[in-house]
Amino acid sequence: MSDPTAAAPSDLRADPHIVGSYDPARRWLALCTLTFSLLAITTDMTILNVAIPQMAADLQPTASQQLWIIDVYSLVMTGLLISMSSIADRWGRKRMLMLGYVLIALASVLVLLAHSPGFVIALRILLGVGAAMVMPSTLSLLRVTFTDTRERATALAVWAAVAGIGAAVGPLLGGFLLERFHWQAAFLVSVPMMVVAIASAIVTVPESRVPEPGPWDPVGAALTLVGMSTTIWAVKKFSEEASMAYLPAWIGFAVGVGALAWFVRRCLRSDSPLLDVSMFRHRIFSAGVLAALIASFSMSAGLLLLAQWLQLVNGATAFQSGLQLMPLALAAAVTSLLAPVVSERIGMRTTIFGALFIAGAGMLSLGVRGESLSLISVFVALALIGAGIGALALASSMIMGGVPRSKAGNAAAMEDTAYELGAVLGIAILGSLASFLYRRELGTPADALVLGPEAVEAARDSLGGAVAVADAAQLPALAARAGEAFTSGLGVAGLIGGLILVVFAFVTFHLTPKGTMLADLEH
Repeated sequence: MSDPTAAAPSDLRADPHIVGSYDPARRWLALCTLTFSLLAITTDMTILNVAIPQMAADLQPTASQQLWIIDVYSLVMTGLLISMSSIADRWGRKRMLMLGYVLIALASVLVLLAHSPGFVIALRILLGVGAAMVMPSTLSLLRVTFTDTRERATALAVWAAVAGIGAAVGPLLGGFLLERFHWQAAFLVSVPMMVVAIASAIVTVPESRVPEPGPWDPVGAALTLVGMSTTIWAVKKFSEEASMAYLPAWIGFAVGVGALAWFVRRCLRSDSPLLDVSMFRHRIFSAGVLAALIASFSMSAGLLLLAQWLQLVNGATAFQSGLQLMPLALAAAVTSLLAPVVSERIGMRTTIFGALFIAGAGMLSLGVRGESLSLISVFVALALIGAGIGALALASSMIMGGVPRSKAGNAAAMEDTAYELGAVLGIAILGSLASFLYRRELGTPADALVLGPEAVEAARDSLGGAVAVADAAQLPALAARAGEAFTSGLGVAGLIGGLILVVFAFVTFHLTPKGTMLADLEH
């Protein structure tokens, strides 16, 4: 990393994107602040998965309420990313960042008053709004603060490394807290993190906005909220119902796609669009967005399936499984920092291809091992997936540097949307496939038949349900049979996921212009 006291390559004091005076020597301190806040957000996104069982036992939510507790955060955040980024371009990115910090801290404190599922759902909505304010602001602020292409690549590599670490730290921290404290601690841990982020941002982060951005489009904002949230909701419902015949999901999907199509048409006809969709004419930008989406697809599906295998098949506690998932985070952190250096030697095109191919090899290894999957082979798969995803820190450089600085907010919103959409698709496609294969392999377990139809249905519904039934009725053979069925489904899902990654490695390779280097990203 460059010397934090060194002068910036261009004078940010005279930059029209920076409001007021700002010492460019603070840019590395600003990076520390922005990546720390990202760590808090990504940890918050994954920590709830560990807290759900305790929370459900305490609050007794219905099945529908529990799904809303899990899903509403991502629905709200994804639906608001473009709108919040556009407002930040006009109002001030630092202001938006600070408001997001305050909302997250407030929602986290209010969990102390949460005594009903409805209240928790409301808090998750607030957290989603706060995350939508913070996520694109961190990226757009990095884009305008780091004007040198190589420094920006380093800053974005650090950003990506922290994002990968946060995704794995969430379950680890959640497991540690829940073994010692109430489930509310999973929310409260964000409060001190936000206090530190607020105090640091006041001193280190510059205010930034787009000069003469044009009028804000409230109709376009409404269309993005409806379009993104209903489309993602529909994909989630198809996954949850394990059926493509669920009519409400088709209605939601049609409404969402229709709203997004209307939004794109509106943007193409506007002189000051909420989102400049012409950015996708830049092949480097488009390749970066595609790589980000596929990377998130791989990581989300891998973490979901392997976390279940570690806990429910291999017998790890929540904390132990979080610890055992760390090879992914560590590999991602290392390759994120190495990716800019490697790309300068072999080019961005080859580096992006190699990253997706390595991640695909990690997924494929799960299928190759099949039912003989072991803890060591899981560690190898996690390391390969993490190494591939980490090298895709370069995708952030392609997205943020592939368009002019005046479009930093738009580019940041698209990158965050790609990551969120990739996560939803990964869980929906590979998660649903693994679930379907699990039920087919398990069949109708004879051990559970003596317990009645409800026990049979619970065992067939999920591996967690089968383990719960087996533990309650002291039927270890049922748990072992369910574990074998899940491992078999996991292997096939790994093969399919790996093939998808390898295919898109070639697609991204051909989409990225030949000979693209970091220096080509300067706008």
